[in-house]
Amino acid sequence: MQTVHHQNWCGHVPYGAARFHQPASVAEVQAIIRAADKVRVIGARHCFNDIADTTGDLIWLGNLDNSVVIDPERRTATVNAGITYRELCPQLHRAGYALPNLASLDHITVIGACMSATHGSGDGLGNLATVVSALEMVTANGDLVSLSREQDGDTFDGAVVALGALGVVTKVTLDLQPTFYLQQEVYEELPMSEIFARFDEIMSAGYSVSLFPTWQHDCCDTVWVKRRVEGDASVPAPPDFYRAALSAGRSPSDEFSDRDWTHHGLPGPWHERLPHFVFKDAFAVGNELQSEYFVPRRCAVDAMRAVAQLSDGLAPILGVSEIRTVAADQLWLSPSYGQEIVGIHFNWHKNWEAVEKFLPELEAALAPFVPRPHWGKLFGIAPADVRAAYPRMADFQELARTLDPQGKFRNRYVERYVFGLPV
Repeated sequence: MQTVHHQNWCGHVPYGAARFHQPASVAEVQAIIRAADKVRVIGARHCFNDIADTTGDLIWLGNLDNSVVIDPERRTATVNAGITYRELCPQLHRAGYALPNLASLDHITVIGACMSATHGSGDGLGNLATVVSALEMVTANGDLVSLSREQDGDTFDGAVVALGALGVVTKVTLDLQPTFYLQQEVYEELPMSEIFARFDEIMSAGYSVSLFPTWQHDCCDTVWVKRRVEGDASVPAPPDFYRAALSAGRSPSDEFSDRDWTHHGLPGPWHERLPHFVFKDAFAVGNELQSEYFVPRRCAVDAMRAVAQLSDGLAPILGVSEIRTVAADQLWLSPSYGQEIVGIHFNWHKNWEAVEKFLPELEAALAPFVPRPHWGKLFGIAPADVRAAYPRMADFQELARTLDPQGKFRNRYVERYVFGLPV
């Protein structure tokens, strides 16, 4: 049985739960919820704020059955919500199936990624929650309910990215596609002038494209381009990419010794190429902090120009940034609800005092673009402004009151950012 630490991955947030549970069955989950006053669920601990914390009962779902049930006619897979992508994806690939997108790391749980609208990068690719077509959830009274895209329509769109505020999801059904292969290349020193002039063209040049600037130069330090290929035969890579030179495959930053980087120049299955890296010890304490802000795609260049003006303030506290594109969706609390977005990610050095001091300056620079912060990362945007950025927030509040009238699944985070209550 995996030991789960009572703090988040980077050790920045301790969990204050009175009780910690690792149930092995849905019946155990139901019993825990019936007996509890407050409940939250923890995944891979890779959130950088208090979204998972509680003063009551904290549940980890990793001991539930991790078998995968594939329906070839519907082309779906139904899995325990606590399964990790590292556990799930090889099983799908062996059966001839794939998910269209993955996050940059594979040890996170399916439900953690979906509840927070975590994402990868790709012009035509939605966040990881967009492939959820059905879910099974234990509500506040311990009942097991099912919701599906087909049967519950708009309500279902409100329940997928739910920040854990509606109940404990125990199973999810995911849409699949035939398995596929990718080859990725790294290019170095892409001029920022090229990015600003040809952003859409650059970001659509592969199945998934990620920019890794440090904002200290007039160029983007590295660019990762992932392209679909037929089978496992390598394809010659262009020697340059919009004036960036093909690299031997170095990482975006040399400071990370705790992870293995994905192979470059060699084709491989989707689940081995879509993630950027694999932690050598996924449950070790990390040495970084993270923030990410999503802006409408039409504002991407202006937002990047604004960040570039902060290079002096970024220099002592930032390891590297990543720029990613995400397709629009209709999930109520998804940052890409109703619009294509661009994520501007910040991998901070582990110095919360300095980062916290700098965030207001960064957020003021991005404010004209009405950024939506990543639900699971560090931000200082006022709760009222966060709520105002989501057109369906009032609908979600009503859904939460209906499914959880006593607020069993609320914590300080949900009270602040969903309900606007002082905490």
